[in-house]
Amino acid sequence: MALAKEMMGCSLIERSSFVSSPRVFLNCSGNVACFRQRQNRFLQAKTVPSMHLRKVFKAPVVVAAISEDLIKALPNQKEKAVELKVRASVTIRNKNKEDFKETLVKHFDAFTDMFGRNVGLELISNDQDPKTNGPKKSSAAALKDWSKKANVKAERVYYTAEFTVESDFGIPGAITVTNKHQQEFFLESITLEGFACGPLHFPCNSWVQSCKNNSGKRIFFSNQPYLPNETPKGLRALRENELRELRGNDRGVRKLSDRVYDFDVYNDLGKPDVSIDFARPTLGGDKIPYPRRCRTGRLPCETDMLAESRIEKPVQMYVPRDEQFEESKRNTFSAGRFRAVLHNLLPQLKASISANNRDIKSFDDIDDLYKEGLLLKLGLQQETVEKLPKMVTKLQESSGILKYETPKVVSKDKFAWLRDDEFGRQALAGVNPVNIRRLTSFPPVSKLDPEIYGSQESALKEEHIVGQLNGMTVQQALDENKLFIVDFHDIYLPFLDRINSLDGRKAYATRTVFFLTPTGTLKPVAIELSLPHNTPQSRAKRVVTPPVDATTNWIWQLAKAHVCSNDAGVHQLVNHFLCTHACMEPFILAAHRQMSAMHPIFKLLDPHMRYTLEINALARQNLINAEGVIEDCFTPGRYCMEISAAAYRNIWRFDQQNLPADLIRRGIAVPDPTQPHGLKLLIEDYPYAADGLLIWNALENWVRTYVNHYYPDSSLICGDRELQNWYHESVYVGHADLSNESWWPSLKTPEDLIFILSTLIWLASAQHAALNFGQYPYGGYVPNRPTLMRRLVPDENDPEYVNFLADPQKYFLLALPSLLQATKIMAVVDNLSTHSPDEEYLGERQHPSIWSGDAEIIEAFYGFSAEIRQIEKEIERRNADPSLKNRCGAGVLPYELLAPSSGPGVTCRGIPNSVTI
Repeated sequence: MALAKEMMGCSLIERSSFVSSPRVFLNCSGNVACFRQRQNRFLQAKTVPSMHLRKVFKAPVVVAAISEDLIKALPNQKEKAVELKVRASVTIRNKNKEDFKETLVKHFDAFTDMFGRNVGLELISNDQDPKTNGPKKSSAAALKDWSKKANVKAERVYYTAEFTVESDFGIPGAITVTNKHQQEFFLESITLEGFACGPLHFPCNSWVQSCKNNSGKRIFFSNQPYLPNETPKGLRALRENELRELRGNDRGVRKLSDRVYDFDVYNDLGKPDVSIDFARPTLGGDKIPYPRRCRTGRLPCETDMLAESRIEKPVQMYVPRDEQFEESKRNTFSAGRFRAVLHNLLPQLKASISANNRDIKSFDDIDDLYKEGLLLKLGLQQETVEKLPKMVTKLQESSGILKYETPKVVSKDKFAWLRDDEFGRQALAGVNPVNIRRLTSFPPVSKLDPEIYGSQESALKEEHIVGQLNGMTVQQALDENKLFIVDFHDIYLPFLDRINSLDGRKAYATRTVFFLTPTGTLKPVAIELSLPHNTPQSRAKRVVTPPVDATTNWIWQLAKAHVCSNDAGVHQLVNHFLCTHACMEPFILAAHRQMSAMHPIFKLLDPHMRYTLEINALARQNLINAEGVIEDCFTPGRYCMEISAAAYRNIWRFDQQNLPADLIRRGIAVPDPTQPHGLKLLIEDYPYAADGLLIWNALENWVRTYVNHYYPDSSLICGDRELQNWYHESVYVGHADLSNESWWPSLKTPEDLIFILSTLIWLASAQHAALNFGQYPYGGYVPNRPTLMRRLVPDENDPEYVNFLADPQKYFLLALPSLLQATKIMAVVDNLSTHSPDEEYLGERQHPSIWSGDAEIIEAFYGFSAEIRQIEKEIERRNADPSLKNRCGAGVLPYELLAPSSGPGVTCRGIPNSVTI
């Protein structure tokens, strides 16, 4: 009895059922049964001996943990429930910068907080209240000292709240938050202390709106994951209600404070109310299939009821509040040259020099952009410069904001871009290393309808390449896997008539054949340049081979520039935006709509969905819209997004989006069970594939561990209604136009789920990183990767051939983008290649030790993180290996685009968890 009195604070037996002075920890052991059997050892509450008595409040009182067995042993204790005190520690993130209105409202909220207009919290138990059949709820508690901490300048401010609960309350599984202030705030996390099972964690990371904008209470669930059929009774209704709120009602214009996720077609890219020339077709539907995007509900245009009206910067486009950029990310994006050049400078420059759009007259014009900046190179008159905003000229003088860093591709070897070996190396280790494929027959054959697009036969012949094959015949080279191709013929040819009718745009549909040399590098051996079949036969299909003299050298350089322009368009419109941005969005929308935040698969996917909806909305507003940067700066012009949509209809398949499937499809790899990742590369020194397979293997193993932990058999997969609803809606609503295709994976077994999740995480992280963060390092030097061409390659019958012979360098530079176009694309790719300071990289998570309440999963995640760090060291080792010519050598860029970590800025490395830029 003495020991019992010591454990119970020497008072529980002798006092009434309401304990007011000794504040006692509530024991959780009686409720642990609701957790999975495999997690009992993690959450099992134990009787606390006297040496473990703890104090958590400032008052000098005794605090103890109540043992359930001890309570049961006490007479009549069941009828006399004890009221207990527990404490919440609440972390709220401050804004670094506030405008005047925000500051005024903040101080008003601090004043009214003292009179009850406060932030209230309420605990929700896992247990059901037998009296009401609803969840057990604590009494409400307000955050303390809000008014006193109103002027705290720290990034995070910590508050507390105290709750009164009864001893049979059970384990809190949710907390509701009510914001009676006028202004929203960012709730980062809540931790409950006072329960014998230890601290209970509630990762929130969400904006809590004022009651004036959202009258309902916000619900935050604990970090404990539950499959739907395992949801504690006290949380079931809350789980369903929260999902209903997130789905919304498919009506009305969305406010920026809303948290509603819904689908719509891409009907907001054009501006038909401005001019018929700015009208653009709707992407999505039977006519032009495309993935769905996030619905905004804006009113239709006046001249086209099927087109959604546009809003332009600085007005923000709707995405759900928690999907918007956080402050440091927004500051990084807004401070980039993209905003500075496009929104402050270019409109006035266009008005000043539109009559004489400066061409690039020499390579020095390009080099000087990295020394002098844009203003000087434009050669503006002094009075024109004086008309520019003072802010722009001052920034130029003080920080050179309109100057550019020298792109890495020419930082060590200024003339590397001219060489054929670098041209071939970039097909394997550049910013778009995913179009190279093995030739299995020669010549290549088109798949386009010959009645519409002419003969399917290529103009390539054996005599064009046999002299470049180190003594092999063409058949020998095919048999020994030595011939490879980058083929843009079928993507571009259907659009060439329309593209080449645009002012200042000229394009071919190109094919480039490469030979794999004994040193493991690729040598270009022929380029085929195709025009529509109604072009005069002498020019419809033309083959250019490596040069033999000065004239053919310039012809060869022009042909390679057209290949790079084709490559830049397919990279941006298909491999980058379509495959990693647009095709991910439906899965993200459906995840928020169909899977609870407490669902284990939602917890797995959560870091891989961050910022994607926001960056896609910004792309619709500034990049892929009518007169946007992509239309202005890429050869296809107004037909850019139609090319993207054609690739979605004709090429894209979800089951071939992961790395192993893609490499096998392209003939670059064959199955090999002796390898950890199960593949053998036919080009051993293929940096993207070699490093990517390391990342893929680690990622897939992590996903397999995670999935098998929660789904040991197929019945759990089939019986998980939230999981099935998520995948069904992703396919049949988000990808509705292709939903009937037979290649969609089924979702019936754990292996099915592992395949689907691994593919999504690969696309959001490593694949996007490989395609995105090299854009400025490779594309910032325009001659290396021109996004737009303005001249065709001349032949002897061309009137311009004389001018070409007289000054081939001038002709080459006139074929490139103008100086304004060049600086515009440089500004964009510089911004798109930039990591923000708040980037989260593969193997990292917010709250790494508490994002899940499952100890085994946390341990497995730390193992995954350790493996990612080891992969980074292996990549460093490979980049120092002189036998790997495609990543190591004099002036050769190391391949770091799949090196997982990075600092902020343009680094040409780093794998963020999600599509954030």
